[in-house]
Amino acid sequence: MKQLLVIFCSVLSFGCNSDDDNSQSNHSSAQGGLDPNVAPITAGSWYRPEVSVTWQWQLEGSLNTSYPVTLYDVDLFDTATTTIKSLQGSGKKVVCYFSAGSFEDFRDDKDLFIPSDLGNTLDGWEDERWLDIRSANVHDIMKKRLDVAKQKGCDGVEPDNMDGYTNKSGFTLTAQDQLAYNRFIANEAHKRNLAVGLKNDLDQVTELVEYFDFAVNEQCFEYNECDTLLPFINQGKPVLTAEYLDKYVSNASERAAICQESRNKQFSTLILPLDLDDSFRFSCL
Repeated sequence: MKQLLVIFCSVLSFGCNSDDDNSQSNHSSAQGGLDPNVAPITAGSWYRPEVSVTWQWQLEGSLNTSYPVTLYDVDLFDTATTTIKSLQGSGKKVVCYFSAGSFEDFRDDKDLFIPSDLGNTLDGWEDERWLDIRSANVHDIMKKRLDVAKQKGCDGVEPDNMDGYTNKSGFTLTAQDQLAYNRFIANEAHKRNLAVGLKNDLDQVTELVEYFDFAVNEQCFEYNECDTLLPFINQGKPVLTAEYLDKYVSNASERAAICQESRNKQFSTLILPLDLDDSFRFSCL
């Protein structure tokens, strides 16, 4: 029947589309104008952290700036420019966190989003909803957030929730949609001379490692997923990991074991509270 339809349309000069044509057209528009095959921007003078870099990650509470580390990962919206400058004045680099894949109803720019941008609530985070990463409006908002990072003087950015396609987002996101979006975010960061880290999205590490300067991961040791991140180490790019299990906090031998494994992989691993406040901190370096 499909072949007959094609012949019929051809003979009568009807502008018929086959199912395959429709599928391709829909997929093209679904990517929101982003090219999943765009080349990485690799030439520039932005900060490139080294493998086994020491770091601190705090997104909640009054920021403790006293840790003797090379890199601080802090909230883009909640961290004052003066604090960023002060950290840099003490010889530290500053990476600024923001969510690139979710809507947070407490952010200053929340009113820029439109209803069609917003999907399902994130599991465990009732004040966040997945974003339609194919939306041109979402792309514009993320460019503005990167502009804020540049204006505040951040050395780099950590865009979170970069794996919506593997979650129940409320949208029919594909792996190609995610690749297109993640590569877009990385290149836009580099256009602003900002370092950029890949957050989670383990299934696409090999396709994205060329685009990002480092990786940030949660719980890869807990879920036995850390080897997936080794392409970053192999390219001389650090892997910053955080673990939250109580046994790593309360059991010194468990902590020593995970830290030894982390050092063997040349990872930069922290044992932190899930809320990422400053209530405790253990570093494997």
